[in-house]
Amino acid sequence: MKVPRIRLSENEHALIKQLRTKGVASELVNQCDEAGLSLSNISHFWYKSEKFSIFSKNTGLQLEDIFEPIIKDVQKYSPKIQKIKRTKIKNPHCLILDPSDIHVGKLAVNQESGESYDVRKAVSIVDAGIDALLQKASGFPLDKIIFVIGNDCLHIDSASANVTTGGTNQDMDGRWHDAFIAAKDMYVRAIEKLLPIADVEIIFCPSNHDFMSGFMLAQTVKAYFRKSKNVSFDVSIAHRKYTAYGKNLLSFSHGDGAKLADTPLLMATERPGMWSESVHRYIYLHHIHHKQTAKFMAGQDFIGVTAEYLRSPSASDAWHAKKGYRSPKAVEAFIHSYDNGQVARLTHYVDTEQKVCKCGCNLYHHHTLGWRCERCEG
Repeated sequence: MKVPRIRLSENEHALIKQLRTKGVASELVNQCDEAGLSLSNISHFWYKSEKFSIFSKNTGLQLEDIFEPIIKDVQKYSPKIQKIKRTKIKNPHCLILDPSDIHVGKLAVNQESGESYDVRKAVSIVDAGIDALLQKASGFPLDKIIFVIGNDCLHIDSASANVTTGGTNQDMDGRWHDAFIAAKDMYVRAIEKLLPIADVEIIFCPSNHDFMSGFMLAQTVKAYFRKSKNVSFDVSIAHRKYTAYGKNLLSFSHGDGAKLADTPLLMATERPGMWSESVHRYIYLHHIHHKQTAKFMAGQDFIGVTAEYLRSPSASDAWHAKKGYRSPKAVEAFIHSYDNGQVARLTHYVDTEQKVCKCGCNLYHHHTLGWRCERCEG
């Protein structure tokens, strides 16, 4: 059926004539120039008396394109860090420091979930955990530290709503930018503690709670330490990361992607050269917050590969408490011998019992001053 052509009314013809007379077309071009838009990318526009509402087509802008100018600005202020000269170590070892699923910004209230958690507590737990793990590792001759970042470091991924990347609502403490800055400062403090011990490799694992903001956080940390010759980075958006240490092939990913049983073959397929040159192969996964459960396996020895999930130091929020998801809270680390694979497992268990000041206020652990009272600073 042929659709009849719609005829313009006299009033509509008069309006078009008026717009042409006023030079509206040139005004549209001027507005596009001011906004940095190409006329070829304009899908449609709406004229409102003197200005246009302009709708642009999706130009295929990538995440890296958005963050690049911001990162370049951050790099202007990165400190100059003097290169540390290292002496060669006999029987060297590598420390893998992997504070997993921190969820900075998560809110848990003691009366509701039996645990308390907020931005400050999340950061203080990790600060104390890193200090404790470095003390436990001090007896090993270390020539390298792998510091794993990401893995749901941030709790949400939106500036307009308290939701994850996938849109799941979350209980949130404060504003998103406060959590971002607290997490950035936490990572900077940690790396500054690690550098006097050994050279540091930073590995970033993108994750489901903070896919975009977590990537931005990793890029910010890289920009901060870009002038250090003792720090290297693998902070791409790739889901699985691989690195070699002596006869060790190590893999890191959040754990929300490939099935556990598929990870060994993926390792062999994605890094065949590194696979053939290695003797000891380990896959470190995160995401599920615990070692054992009826649904997931804590870890498994495959033929030639060991894979395992790491614990989280974060508290159970209202939803997890309601569902009965409880597990030990911890920050974990591992020691790998250059020749003999994993030789030690280090665990700092989080004390979930809230410390209270004489005045009745809850105490929090300040990263330099120790346990402090919010009210009286006692």
